Amino acid sequence: MARVVLAMSGGVDSSVAAHLLQEQGHEVIGVFMRHGEKSVSACAIDGQANSSPLLPVLNNRADHKQGCCSASDAEDGRRVAEKLSIPFYALNLEEEFRGIIDYFVDEYTVGRTPNPCVMCNNKIKFGKLFDYADSVGAEFLATGHYAQLIRDDSNEKCEVNDRPRLIRGVDEGKDQSYVLFGIQPKFLDRMLLPVGQYDKTFIRKIAGQLGLNVAEKKDSQEICFVTSGKHDEFVRQRRGDVTNESGGITAGNIMTTAGKVVGQHPGIEGFTIGQRRGLGVAMGEPYFVVRIERETNDVVIGPIDDLGRSDLTASETNWLIEPTASEFRCEAQIRYNGSAYPARATIEPDRKLTIEFDSPQNGVAPGQAVVCYQGDQVLGGGWID
Repeated sequence: MARVVLAMSGGVDSSVAAHLLQEQGHEVIGVFMRHGEKSVSACAIDGQANSSPLLPVLNNRADHKQGCCSASDAEDGRRVAEKLSIPFYALNLEEEFRGIIDYFVDEYTVGRTPNPCVMCNNKIKFGKLFDYADSVGAEFLATGHYAQLIRDDSNEKCEVNDRPRLIRGVDEGKDQSYVLFGIQPKFLDRMLLPVGQYDKTFIRKIAGQLGLNVAEKKDSQEICFVTSGKHDEFVRQRRGDVTNESGGITAGNIMTTAGKVVGQHPGIEGFTIGQRRGLGVAMGEPYFVVRIERETNDVVIGPIDDLGRSDLTASETNWLIEPTASEFRCEAQIRYNGSAYPARATIEPDRKLTIEFDSPQNGVAPGQAVVCYQGDQVLGGGWID
């Protein structure tokens, strides 16, 4: 039917996506995005840097984590591609992904909580990869995200004013529509999300039936470029902090909402709004991070009652469905693995948005995304101020 570039991460979802696309009659080209922290020994070929965007898949990362030249995931993707008889390329996106890493470090440094997965979708998976798709004459770009695109006619691309609607995936526990809110609307016509109409159990079953080596592979729980899983250490290392017993350049006090200093911390990059564990102080009852004071580097904690917020503002909004009114009812979701709650949205000038919840919500974290839904449909959203 059509040539499709598929982002293959080496996981079960994108692997089964390749099979599903083949079943639909598409010509599939698998692409592994090489990114994250550079491994000099892996990124050099015969002692020379390779300037080509298409690089061979190499396998010498001892930690087996996904990264610029991590090879465990790339090798898994290559084996799946061989099994399904589709071409497979490693695409060198290190330069582009450096911007995602810089964003990650900068946000944590100013006391915000970044979401690099959303940013990667916006700028790379559904941004830069379209350039590659164009270069190989591909009509569509596909991923293994658990979300759905509803088209009036599945055999034809929709007109500009009648684009596909992005809705939640069938598997509520795996739904990833939240992280796709920032995609440019013009790309919806050219996107395919093959696994969104299935639940994870069924996807694994298909992989097993096909004899794919990734059938029982665990889902990735880490940010791909933070191979240690320790975000604060990664941030300090990238900044080049000279850390001593008192911490790095963002070290400060831990204090209660009543203004009492109860401890010190090595850096605000180790905290996010709503965090309960790892505070480094014992309060005799559950305490949570309520806010982070960038000017003083103070981390302010309090009981659960201090955490709720009835409203928020957001910037740099993106709308997949252009609002027809400046105020409207919706359900607003403030974190990837959270729920959406009834709210009133108000469109403000300069791509800003105000959300007023019907009831206070805990864990409103600056730097995260707020995404507006109507039922299962994604309307759009913005970045929480």
